[in-house]
Amino acid sequence: MKSTGKVTGIVSNLVTVECNGPVSQNEICFIKVGDTKLMAEVIKVNGKSAAVQVFESTRGLKNGDEVEFENRMLEVTLGPGLLSSCYDGLQNDLTTMTGVFLKKGEYTDPLNHEKLWDFTPLAKEGDKVVAADWLGNVKEGWLDHKIMVPFSFKGEFTVKCVAEAGQYNIDQTIAVLVNEEGEEVKVNMTQKWPVKVAVKGYKEKPRPNRIMETGVRVIDTLNPIAEGGTGFIPGPFGCGKTVLQHAIAKQGDADVIVMAACGERANEVVEIFTEFPELIDPHTGRHLMERTTIICNTSNMPVAAREASVYTAMTLCEYYRAMGLKVLLLADSTSRWAQALREMSNRMEELPGADAFPVDLSAIISNFYARAGMVVLNNGQTGAVTFLGTVSPAGGNLKEPVTESTKKAARCFYALEQNRADKKRYPAVNPIDSYSKYLEYPEIREHLAERIAPGWVEMVEKAKNIVRKGRDASEQINILGDDGVPMTYHELFWKSELVDFVILQQDAFDSIDALCPIERQRFMLELVLRICDAKFEFENFEECRNFFKELINTLRQMNYSEFHSEAFENYNNQINNILNNGK
Repeated sequence: MKSTGKVTGIVSNLVTVECNGPVSQNEICFIKVGDTKLMAEVIKVNGKSAAVQVFESTRGLKNGDEVEFENRMLEVTLGPGLLSSCYDGLQNDLTTMTGVFLKKGEYTDPLNHEKLWDFTPLAKEGDKVVAADWLGNVKEGWLDHKIMVPFSFKGEFTVKCVAEAGQYNIDQTIAVLVNEEGEEVKVNMTQKWPVKVAVKGYKEKPRPNRIMETGVRVIDTLNPIAEGGTGFIPGPFGCGKTVLQHAIAKQGDADVIVMAACGERANEVVEIFTEFPELIDPHTGRHLMERTTIICNTSNMPVAAREASVYTAMTLCEYYRAMGLKVLLLADSTSRWAQALREMSNRMEELPGADAFPVDLSAIISNFYARAGMVVLNNGQTGAVTFLGTVSPAGGNLKEPVTESTKKAARCFYALEQNRADKKRYPAVNPIDSYSKYLEYPEIREHLAERIAPGWVEMVEKAKNIVRKGRDASEQINILGDDGVPMTYHELFWKSELVDFVILQQDAFDSIDALCPIERQRFMLELVLRICDAKFEFENFEECRNFFKELINTLRQMNYSEFHSEAFENYNNQINNILNNGK
């Protein structure tokens, strides 16, 4: 029996309901407003009273309106057709809207029920299966979309029959299973799962043991993120957080990309919608959108919907991970998710924490980040969800609660610096403050030594020390003047500038420099370190000039024949400017 209730209080989208039966935390309910129904979620239960947050505008709502509880949590529909789609946090398909905005009480179906999919069976009669085991396969774009035993099934089942290879829609039965009590259960291509509950369809969850290659040097070379790892990108507005995320989405070594725009400005969301369908995947040569799903809630949408968007995105990622795929989740921005949590906490008059955020903010963020990771499936194959979020601290203050709480949960920290952005040194990642804790993992160090070069981690630490010493030398030169410091300070400074211009800076809009494979990164770092180790003792200035000209020619010849990009010419011009000035 479903419980009912009546509205007794309204504060924006926080509604108090007097219940006529049992309700549970995070249960979904519908509030009748005239001829429409507004979806809401229970966020607090106190005796016979429940506080619910409405996912839409509450204009027109009044005391006494009827409420019906659904005995379920907020769920998403999982099945073929999720890729290439654009949803909001409630999984409404934004491409089928009747206008510019979703109408109040309008909920669209996330999947196409008429489209036929080419089904190939993987299980056979008599097989023993459990939740998340593969029953069949359909082609979704160029990916193998596995049809699985629903995650909600408990215990062991026996396969009674599986549909033959052919074309079926998502509602047709493709398998009949028999449970331990002898009851038959029909399975089609779809299933539902609550977004705030982590999917458990795997055997074990080991530590990450290899890196995810992004093609971005400042990440892959200096502070790599693991496949199945977590990281975040904090920085002031205008420092390039979104551009860096888009570059990683385009070039990252992942099978599926999920973009979660949580409370973003509308112009940035429009940019995603217009640019992503036109981008070409450098790994496959196909459109990037074919393996991408976008979850979008702009800053003008209700608070509850903004909060739901990150959970919906993570659930979709876990679904594809259970297929043995590598999934990359990019959330922009988790600060606005935290602000939505703060808004609801304040309306419920809860005890505030630092900067009025909820007291349990750190626990909420940690629980969410913990859902990422690499897993071993029931059949022994592996899948991974790599999570990289952005944080937009007010005024660029990296000591504020959201950044500090995220730093406790994430293993990679890519701090964007306003000073580097002002100098147009992109990506504006501070190489000194940023770090990757995965470099401490023995499994990752062994993988780097095997994948790139023996002693790679030591080479990376050496490059970081050059940059660190160069920064210290630069500060001394600025304070004491060029003639007030020894020549070794200038040498340290220019060595760090060489590492900066060649390794740290990268043109995301250049056809060649935008994607830098690991092999090229190894060559560039080894060459830069050889130059930094060299003893520059020239008898005259002409000998010095000839050395640098030879260096430029070596770079042209060895660093890929096509590497005559705009970025390389910038490096070349910098060196020529130094030589022509006679310094």
